[in-house]
Amino acid sequence: MSLIIFVVISALIFFSAYIFMGAWITKWMGLKDDNTTPAFTRRDGLDFEPIGWKALLPQHFSAISAAGPIVGPILAGTLFGWGPTWLWIIFGSIFIGGIHDFTTLVASVRHSARSVAEIVKQYINQRAYKLFLIFIWLTLIYVIIAFADVTAGAFVQTASTEDATAPGPAVATSSILYLLLAVFMGLSMRSGLKSGPAKAIFLPLVLVAILAGPFMSLDLEKIFPGHGQKLWNYLLLAYCFIASITPVWLLLQPRGELGGYFLYFIMILGFAGILIGGLSGGIAINAPAFSNAPLFFGTEGVRPIFPILFITVACGACSGFHSVVSSGTTSKQLSRESDARPVAYGGMLLEGLFACLSLAAVMILVEPKGKPDVIYANGISNFLNFAFLKTVPTQTLYQFALLCFATFIFDTLDACTRLARYILMELTGWTGRRGIIWATVITLVLPVLVVSLPSATLNGKEMPLWRVFWNLFGSSNQLLAALALLAVAVWLRHIGKHYALPLFGFFFMCVMTLWSLILTGFDYYKKVSSGSVAALYSVEAGVAAILMVLAVWLAAEAFVIWKKPIEKIEPLMDTEL
Repeated sequence: MSLIIFVVISALIFFSAYIFMGAWITKWMGLKDDNTTPAFTRRDGLDFEPIGWKALLPQHFSAISAAGPIVGPILAGTLFGWGPTWLWIIFGSIFIGGIHDFTTLVASVRHSARSVAEIVKQYINQRAYKLFLIFIWLTLIYVIIAFADVTAGAFVQTASTEDATAPGPAVATSSILYLLLAVFMGLSMRSGLKSGPAKAIFLPLVLVAILAGPFMSLDLEKIFPGHGQKLWNYLLLAYCFIASITPVWLLLQPRGELGGYFLYFIMILGFAGILIGGLSGGIAINAPAFSNAPLFFGTEGVRPIFPILFITVACGACSGFHSVVSSGTTSKQLSRESDARPVAYGGMLLEGLFACLSLAAVMILVEPKGKPDVIYANGISNFLNFAFLKTVPTQTLYQFALLCFATFIFDTLDACTRLARYILMELTGWTGRRGIIWATVITLVLPVLVVSLPSATLNGKEMPLWRVFWNLFGSSNQLLAALALLAVAVWLRHIGKHYALPLFGFFFMCVMTLWSLILTGFDYYKKVSSGSVAALYSVEAGVAAILMVLAVWLAAEAFVIWKKPIEKIEPLMDTEL
């Protein structure tokens, strides 16, 4: 198979799914534009504000994507080969992830834009609601840990290919300049500058930031030998704190707008570069479709495809984090029920296509191995090189790709810290400025403690912190998806609609994730038996056990409700909020 065929087949499958599967699920959920959405009934100009799907889709897509559909597919492609990874991206996006995103958005809209956790409280019980909130909070914390460490590594280590080199400190400087540009853009727009002129001014300045990075490298490893990455972890977590308590107009909105343009730029020109490079013979598939990974039973240092593939690729196939976004912000802006199809289902399919682009970066490698940021930058710079007909220096494209990677992670860190703070405030009932600060501090305590622990090793090699926790992050994220699908299935059963699809998604993701957590327990037992266990592995095993208990407990609560006769429960009305 050529890379062009891979891209064309992927695009055609996703397009067909949107047309045919999208039409079916719209009819299945009975979407009617006569129903007034919460964006109108609760309109306040702050959180609730109706906008058309063409404006809402890019916002939603940017929020759910970030670095997830980059790191997961690349990591899975190097571990299991691009064949199984591609199949999971296609199958997961269409039949599990897409259904998950679509139904959680519709469920939220039908319940006055309330969160999935609130739906759990209404249709299961108060105890399940509290458990669900705790589960979401833990999931968001491990997203913060994993992605902060990925970024810290990118800021310290030098990434290079045959044609280009991007020192980590240069990428760090460019990233800081990029964030400062976002702040100045926010201040300018707050002072009256319109969105169009603001983008015309600040987008070119991002290119200046990329070019300026190598001349103002911030090398913490040189200043503090042996501690550079750990210091960057602390600084990134400090950034998370600031981003969580700062007004959204000052940093998050302008940074998200600049980041959104990166996302579209990468996707459009990346696929264009693949087509041009493929036709000219400059880009081809070199990586094997399958690795030597076993199907079910792993060996020492080699994990099996089942279940690890399904928790390694989350964003890009199925991600519980999407339910938090769908029921948290998107449902408050949906102007028509029918817009749920392009925004939620279409957004998930678009993310699946983005994951295929990330996977293509693995497929062009002769030896598919290396850090995700390096593989991504190598692939994207190659694709962009052909898209620009080799008129732009490879060095510039490589640095741009690495900055894009860091930018997407900033999206994730921003959103997760703020959402985790929301969840903790909802759990505790804290309000006001003091509540905001304390909820943010407590949310970041565990990440700070984890990044402070000594490094772990595997087969004599030091393991990056993010790599130790990636499976745990994937498991918690996918369990969140499973539980959100279970909540939707319970709701659909109450209103007399077919619930087979979300229930299938629940069972599939639940089996894969619990299986993965059990493997984590066995791995920990082996390490204990060997006589030496790094503190990081103890934390990983402990949290895995907590997640298993929470998931089984929540499922049991739902099962008790499921056994009872169906009672008519009216959705909460706006007057009750």
